[in-house]
Amino acid sequence: MLDGVFARIGRFCVRRRWPVLAGWVLLVVAGVAAAGPVFAGLEGGRGSGRFESVQAYDVIGEHASYGGRVLGLVDDVRMADPATRAAVQAAARDIAAMRDVGRVVDPYAGVGLGLMATDGRAGLVVVDLVRDLSRDVDEVVDEVALRLRELPRALPGASVKTGGQALLVREVNEQVQADTEHAEVVSLPITLVVMIVIFGGVLAAGLPLLGALAAVGGAFVCLLGFSTFLDLDPNTVPVVTLLGLGISIDYSLLIVTRFREERAAGHDVPTAIARTAATAGRTITFSALTVAVCLSALFLFDDPIFRAIGAAGTAVVVVALLAALTLVPALLALAGGRIRPGRAVAPDRGFFSRLAAAVQRRPWSVAVGVAALLLAAGAPLLSVNLQNGGADLLPESFQSVQVQRNVAVRFPGGGTEPVTLLAEATPQQLEAYVAGLGERVDRADVADVGRAERLGTSPYSTVELVPTGESQGEAAKRLVETLRDNRPDFRTWVTGDAAVLVDFSSSILRTLPWAFLLVAVAAFVLLFLMTGSVLVPVKALAMNTVSLGATFGVLVWVFQWGNLEGPLGFTSPGAIETWVPVLVFAFAFGLSMDYEVFLLARIKELYDAGHRNDEAVRLGLQRSGRVITSAALLIVIVFAGFAAGRMLGIKEMGFALATAIVVDATLVRCLLVPATMTLLGDANWWAPAPLRRLHARFGLRERAGPPGPALPEPRVAGARVSGGGRHRAASRSG
Repeated sequence: MLDGVFARIGRFCVRRRWPVLAGWVLLVVAGVAAAGPVFAGLEGGRGSGRFESVQAYDVIGEHASYGGRVLGLVDDVRMADPATRAAVQAAARDIAAMRDVGRVVDPYAGVGLGLMATDGRAGLVVVDLVRDLSRDVDEVVDEVALRLRELPRALPGASVKTGGQALLVREVNEQVQADTEHAEVVSLPITLVVMIVIFGGVLAAGLPLLGALAAVGGAFVCLLGFSTFLDLDPNTVPVVTLLGLGISIDYSLLIVTRFREERAAGHDVPTAIARTAATAGRTITFSALTVAVCLSALFLFDDPIFRAIGAAGTAVVVVALLAALTLVPALLALAGGRIRPGRAVAPDRGFFSRLAAAVQRRPWSVAVGVAALLLAAGAPLLSVNLQNGGADLLPESFQSVQVQRNVAVRFPGGGTEPVTLLAEATPQQLEAYVAGLGERVDRADVADVGRAERLGTSPYSTVELVPTGESQGEAAKRLVETLRDNRPDFRTWVTGDAAVLVDFSSSILRTLPWAFLLVAVAAFVLLFLMTGSVLVPVKALAMNTVSLGATFGVLVWVFQWGNLEGPLGFTSPGAIETWVPVLVFAFAFGLSMDYEVFLLARIKELYDAGHRNDEAVRLGLQRSGRVITSAALLIVIVFAGFAAGRMLGIKEMGFALATAIVVDATLVRCLLVPATMTLLGDANWWAPAPLRRLHARFGLRERAGPPGPALPEPRVAGARVSGGGRHRAASRSG
């Protein structure tokens, strides 16, 4: 009888299949119930409290006279007409009398306020809400919007749109939910069809899909739990759902594939499940550990959004692993007898072995050619431009976005967000400081300077400096740096959109090398424990880095440079959403290591069984190539479903991860890996003597070899010298 914890898990799921299934059904029901509260509780990220810009926002918010703001855009009328003025001011008075409304400013309050469009055909009604609302903010916003939308009754031909931060948050949350549901509805049926083709039957194809749905249900339970002590950004849900679906399908596919092989070898269902758990279960656990380590790098970033996604993502990987280790075996115990067995092992000759043989005939040409192609694809990364979320990155159908874009084009100031200077000083001291900056501030970077004002009754004052160009453009960022480099005697903080971007980008650039180091060291240790080699992990890290660079280059080429706007349905803002590269780095690196584990595990097993290096590479690719390609195809379908969404950040994320998987499963695994492993030969498996002894004691090995016929007779059997030491060929089969 097979021994080990994974075999025992498999046997337990056979004996207790009904309690296991009941537990997962309850978890899925809980996930469905948790989805509503999770989506309703999403909030825009406020950034790290260590950022100067965020500290300033907190001080301003603490002492501000008002809370949220609603904007009403009255359009398509002559604002100078007396009838228009009377109707707009009447609406303003009605809104001012509403509960939880603190102040209303109409377009006629003063020329200097910039609330009248330059063409005279539109005006803004600004509604400031009280800080401590007595009811839900959505209820207040809806009441204000309803009164504004009554204006066309008195002004035939007029149109009214509402905007503001409160409405924007609601529209973002609704669109995130719609994108997530749309991605699942589109990708899951296509995934099922592809799996039916792969497995040749509906029953076997449906099991990985059920595992994926269970993992998503568990993901929402995890998200609801994290929402009790973490602020979940709207991007958290689709990102975590995307990861849960992809990882779960990957793991469940490997379990079902291995089960069919065990059945083809003549084992009954309970034995096949135990052997599958002892082999494939160990592999996916190792893979999940690798992905979790990559996601743990997000904890190093000084931003609560990354930490929330890192925590939720790690939890979802664990849920996906548990679904593959328990739910899928329980389903196999229930219906496995009706699943058509596959082949005991893949044939030794086929497409992938012929491809590997072709690569091995010209390894230098293939290695240099693929590396050059990947480096060329990564070249656009050198011109990357990062931008925090704004109107440019949101769907044009959002009313709040339409209002912002109208303000930017048609109103004085162009809608450029100011750089706000907060000071622990009087307004007179602050104005004197700004006036004294003189030549230290490039006047070409400043379009306007407002009057300094005291912040309520606090000891703080603020002044707004409107930069030229875009809110997060180069002039705005230079202005932020100038103000920070030339501090007065009193304490100051610089905030605003540009300041947040500077703080966020600087934090990412400082932390990214440490995150990469953590991932590299952890991946090296895990791959060493699996292979006993020093060179294989180093080579894997180098290839994954080049592959990741190519992915980022394609991301910039498409979304920043504006290629494929039509087919992908977006308008390029000329920048990449700031958080996307960090998450793509963590997720794509982890998923790439997934396929590295699948391939290397089989190659190492063949090599240990006595096959020469080149033959082990060729047979290993042949026997794992179909599983890797199938898993990659399925996960690309899932990621493409999210790339079809309307939120640009999620679209970028889905597209980048789909690109990373395609590059990794084709150019890297099928060409670069066999080429480099052929060039290195037996040196692939070299390690210093102390590390060889360490691996002999602590290395990770499967306890049950693959089923079916024995390996083809190796060309070199028995004892042989490799990597500076002798080892005996194992008797495990491939």
